[in-house]
Amino acid sequence: MHPSQVAELIRAALPGAEVAVASDDQTHYSARIVSESFAGLRGVARHQLVYRALGTRVGREIHALSIEALTPVEAAGRGKSPEPRIG
Repeated sequence: MHPSQVAELIRAALPGAEVAVASDDQTHYSARIVSESFAGLRGVARHQLVYRALGTRVGREIHALSIEALTPVEAAGRGKSPEPRIG
């Protein structure tokens, strides 16, 4: 699955989210997601939202997924970060 397809699935589930997905082999992915939907949620709950967006693809087309899930305020505090990297 191409990283852009993974990003589109996440955007569809989290409207207005800024999503960047990278993959070296199209089975192991790294995603950086900035969304208001994460406000008030702990890390596990944020990841669950992302996994729910990807559904049964996780464990099939998506073998591994590293997630950085931030609110816009958290992202602004970290400054502009580069595209997610694998490895």
